[in-house]
Amino acid sequence: MALTVREQHLDTHELSGPALRAFFGIAKSWKLSTEEQMGLMGLGDRRSTFFHWKKHGGNLPLDTLERISYLLGIYKALRILLPSEEAAHLWVKKPNKAPLFGGKPALVRMMRGVVDLFVVRQYLDAQRGG
Repeated sequence: MALTVREQHLDTHELSGPALRAFFGIAKSWKLSTEEQMGLMGLGDRRSTFFHWKKHGGNLPLDTLERISYLLGIYKALRILLPSEEAAHLWVKKPNKAPLFGGKPALVRMMRGVVDLFVVRQYLDAQRGG
């Protein structure tokens, strides 16, 4: 079982820059709105924090780093599972018939919180046979 960010002794300042660059790259690929990006980062209505991080970076809290780590795993799994880059990028917003999603897009589930990001990543890893 992989260790989460919380279980490791990591320098959050050192990880924040690469994590933000990766997150905003994924957000661009998935064509996420500002609200969707904020939801995935767990920012609620803290728009000023979001735009500060987007423009200047910052020292991310462990919760945000953990969320981004799950998103990276989801992104990677989709690129492995789906036949094209375009299909992988569209998957998060397409209605999904799997019981886990109840006919809604995976993004809806992912935006509920860090546990749901973990569940979606776990689901995709199982689909990969991992």
